[in-house]
Amino acid sequence: MDELIKQVSQATGMSPAIARTAIETVISYLKQALPKPIADQLDAFLSGKGDLSGDLLKNLPGVGDLMGDLFGKKPDK
Repeated sequence: MDELIKQVSQATGMSPAIARTAIETVISYLKQALPKPIADQLDAFLSGKGDLSGDLLKNLPGVGDLMGDLFGKKPDK
């Protein structure tokens, strides 16, 4: 997570403390908004105990739509 904080701080000009707070806020939101199996996998990845390279994301129906909803993608009409 330190590398992510460093990159966000450098890219935005935020202090590392503010960048950490922003990242922690986003991670907290994602863990609440995502289905539990994905949130658990994200948590494991961030703690260094897992990775996101498995098939979990591909095998859960609706994950693409959920991610679009989280990041503001409008559905095609």
